[in-house]
Amino acid sequence: MSLKNDSYPFSQETERIIKTAFDVHNNLGAGFLEIVYKDALEFEFDQLGIKCEREKQYSVTYKGITLPHSFYADFVVFGIIILEIKAKSGIAQEDVAQTLNYLKCSGCKVGLILNFGTSSVEIRRVVF
Repeated sequence: MSLKNDSYPFSQETERIIKTAFDVHNNLGAGFLEIVYKDALEFEFDQLGIKCEREKQYSVTYKGITLPHSFYADFVVFGIIILEIKAKSGIAQEDVAQTLNYLKCSGCKVGLILNFGTSSVEIRRVVF
């Protein structure tokens, strides 16, 4: 079964990320902290040759100045996709808003929120 939907930007790349997430979830299941899933994903991305940066820092500008506090994206995958990892009962609207703000600051156009806290990986695409 293919998860590919060519109507989504970067569909091939997001499909690879999602398949990797399902592999991690199938091996670990639900119930771990986010950090465990991040570690497992980083390991799998490395094994698969998927380029990623973990905890990538981005500055926030406001009215032409750079604010003193930055944000850290969980992952930037393939240099173009913001990947946020959750391990809770569900993806909240606040998670979507956070990812949208990350997209605005980073210049990336696609974000994925993957929630490992449920019986199957919950997926939310965010496009800016």
